[in-house]
Amino acid sequence: MNPNVHSLVGAYALDAVDDLERAAFERHLRDCDDCRAELIELREAAARLPDGTWAVPPPRLRDSVLTAIAHTRQLPPTEPAVPPAGTRPSRRMRLAAAAAVLVTAVGTGTAVYAVQDHRVRHEHQLAEAAQASEARVRAILAAPDLVVRDQRLTSGGRVTVASSRLNDAGVIMLAATGAPAAGRVYQLWTIRGGVPSSVGALHQGQSAVVQIVDGLPGSSGVGVTVEPAPGSTTPTAPLDALVKLT
Repeated sequence: MNPNVHSLVGAYALDAVDDLERAAFERHLRDCDDCRAELIELREAAARLPDGTWAVPPPRLRDSVLTAIAHTRQLPPTEPAVPPAGTRPSRRMRLAAAAAVLVTAVGTGTAVYAVQDHRVRHEHQLAEAAQASEARVRAILAAPDLVVRDQRLTSGGRVTVASSRLNDAGVIMLAATGAPAAGRVYQLWTIRGGVPSSVGALHQGQSAVVQIVDGLPGSSGVGVTVEPAPGSTTPTAPLDALVKLT
């Protein structure tokens, strides 16, 4: 069991603890105001991840999506890594697995309902792109060398960064407690050699995103800022969060 019971709050919020850790953390939770407050924030952030992705689909959507699925080559299932006999997955790997489930749920909702904004002829391409993106996120989060770090947002919420040198890529998961004020957006940055580089700005009203970033393990940090829409060429100080990778 992790000797620092405070560090179990993230895994507990994602239901990624075993029975012994759950019992120990729940006993600790009775007497720790900080952990209770952080647990509430994490659960609220997770609940807000689908915000902005749900809409009532048009009547033709169901038939067109089913038609696309019938003619789309499905990707083969990814074989999970099997730990040696007599061992159990580490907390880090359980947390990554829980994050993968959460990412898949968010990504699937976004991909399916984004079809509403495109012509029917693009639905097939969108379905394939969503499958490929989901498969890649799962592959990165299942990497044996995965490193997961996170940081609170000053504005409320959390940003989690998972990186793998074997894949030379990483995943940035932003879950803010709310969108910035009107006319402003969240923007993600990687920092290499002290120089920030934008890896994407969210849309107005958007408070959550899952972003794959190639070459992420070569960066020293990941920053989050609030910028004037639709985004900036350089980050506005102060940063809303900075996740140090080295």
